[in-house]
Amino acid sequence: MIPLTLAEIAQATGGRLHRADGTEVVSGPVEFDTRQLRPGGLFIAMPGSKVDGHDFAAQALAQGAVAVLAAREVDAPAVIVPAVDEAHRRSVALLGDRDGSGAAVLAGLARLARHVVDTLDGLTVVGVTGSSGKTSTKDLIAQVLTPLGATVAPPGSFNNELGHPWTVLRADADTRFLALELSARGPGHIAALCDTAPPRIGVVLNVGTAHVGEFGSREAIAQTKGELVEKLPADGVAILNADDPLVAAMAARTQARVVLVGEALQAHVRAVDVHLDEQARPSFTMVTPNGSADVTLALHGAHHVGNALAAAAVAIELGATPQEAAAALSGAQRVSARRMEVTTRADGVTVLNDSFNANPESMRAALKALATMARAGNRRRSWAVLGVMGELGDESVAAHDEIGRLAVRLDINRLVVVGEQAAPMHQGASLEGSWGEESVQVPDVDAAVALLRAELAPGDVVLVKASKAAALWRVADALLAEDTQ
Repeated sequence: MIPLTLAEIAQATGGRLHRADGTEVVSGPVEFDTRQLRPGGLFIAMPGSKVDGHDFAAQALAQGAVAVLAAREVDAPAVIVPAVDEAHRRSVALLGDRDGSGAAVLAGLARLARHVVDTLDGLTVVGVTGSSGKTSTKDLIAQVLTPLGATVAPPGSFNNELGHPWTVLRADADTRFLALELSARGPGHIAALCDTAPPRIGVVLNVGTAHVGEFGSREAIAQTKGELVEKLPADGVAILNADDPLVAAMAARTQARVVLVGEALQAHVRAVDVHLDEQARPSFTMVTPNGSADVTLALHGAHHVGNALAAAAVAIELGATPQEAAAALSGAQRVSARRMEVTTRADGVTVLNDSFNANPESMRAALKALATMARAGNRRRSWAVLGVMGELGDESVAAHDEIGRLAVRLDINRLVVVGEQAAPMHQGASLEGSWGEESVQVPDVDAAVALLRAELAPGDVVLVKASKAAALWRVADALLAEDTQ
């Protein structure tokens, strides 16, 4: 973070000084975990379901923090932020935030982040949203922008009211680009994140059925995702997926210039001649108004073509040539864990770990990648180890049923459905293909691991995927741990 006195932090957050005269300087990172604090840092006192950060103020100082950003007085120098109203508290809905202190601290943190953004001259903020692919695309954007200047991006899916400002506060005087991922649990959430760090470039990837149980419909999801382009300035750029009608329609909701990306003929940055290799890694020719260039991705899955085009469009808008953007994409690597993470054991078993999260769209993309990898060269036996897709509401049974049927249509050899909540996948597969032992439902991770250990053969390829709550990465971890024994 840029160096700030406590007096400046108090003014930026609307807070008051406690046990401090305001001359103290915060020059280190802002952290909400005392274990991550460094000398000169600022500790964010967040309440949780089990512990309250306010109780760790003295420990934070011992770790080198200069002060604490808090909602109530603590045993340390601090900036005490004002309380928030009940409506704001409900919109945040933090687990364990019984008195609204967490919502108040987050509001103060957002104001501090906005102050830093407004202070940094020459900083361009890029925001990315969509029902799926946000994290992978954010990682790609960060990698294609780094050759153009110092770039800050969040680790993993750090994309909510805490992760968003925390990432912004990583920026300093040398930072040229902030690549931020914006998530939403309801209307107004993306708009609020945009107020924290106003983007000049906004990317909308897709509108799917992730969180449809909370939003009610894809149209409601589109309305919320479109808050990003509505927040763009007149001299900004909206990068929209031409292949998704709900996204392409957002062009009418922004004053910014629109750049369409995709495989559709009307796309300004377009992919042609898309091919997948035996590991489902795409290659294509990227066509732009300023020339064409060939791209070969190290990422697995055809769905990354659209993500790569969006990243390229951002880089081109910020000064890269198409050839420079293509070269950066071709050299880009997977950054965030458990997202299309491919590992091959010594016995030739390949594990495709895409277990960080799941929705119907990302599940379909992963299954298609699995089918491509299984068809390559000598036919490999394919396994799909799948768990529940959360937050689908009334659509849940039908969505799980459809994924099971898709596994059959893609000629996946074995389907292992983990947990009772995902049972409609097993039912759908059995009805679609009149399967017998090809599809099986198991109660938990241990049962899935036991089945795979008993039946996997050298050369098999295994996809592991479910929503985060299922923690299905434990299956992938168990399979890969055997490779080191």
